[in-house]
Amino acid sequence: MKNILFLFIISFVCCNNAKIETPIKDYSNTNTEAFQYCTQNKFNEEYYFLLDLSIHPGKNRFFVYDFKTKKIIDKNLVTHGSCDKFEVNPDKWEKAKFSNKNDSHCSMKGKFKIGKRDYSSWGINVKYWLHGLEKSNNSAVNRVVVLHSWSSVSNEEIYPDVSPLSWGCPAVSDDFMKKLDAKLKITDKPVLLWIVD
Repeated sequence: MKNILFLFIISFVCCNNAKIETPIKDYSNTNTEAFQYCTQNKFNEEYYFLLDLSIHPGKNRFFVYDFKTKKIIDKNLVTHGSCDKFEVNPDKWEKAKFSNKNDSHCSMKGKFKIGKRDYSSWGINVKYWLHGLEKSNNSAVNRVVVLHSWSSVSNEEIYPDVSPLSWGCPAVSDDFMKKLDAKLKITDKPVLLWIVD
């Protein structure tokens, strides 16, 4: 009886301390379309950034996908917009809502070109301008929806807790932004960032 109780306690402790992995969906069609887009539009053909905001905000949902190896080579948390400027949004912490409307504080979905590196007052003081390439996100520059870091964003999964909310910017941890910045600084072609839900 003591042995059974001991095993039960050990299994409970081990299971509750296990790292929670983000379930990876099948993004093969998205990755194929992303590569075709990058090839046709003279974007970087080595990798792109895929943000799946349908995933819980306490789990990894910012993916760096390598076109050559056809694998996700890095992943981390990313914020979504509160989307509460013009309407009540009681589910804002757990579910992303989307709008292209100015001042909406919502996330925007679709393809973006990662543009100029610039100074940010947030995180590691680096931001990249995002240029919306579709009707669903073409107000990104006017809204100053940019890729930046934020010290309040964790560098590892925090599920069932949630990441803080932004005003539409995809904000990441300081450590993850350093990795992204290192990649973006050395490319001579624009990089695709694609937000899906």
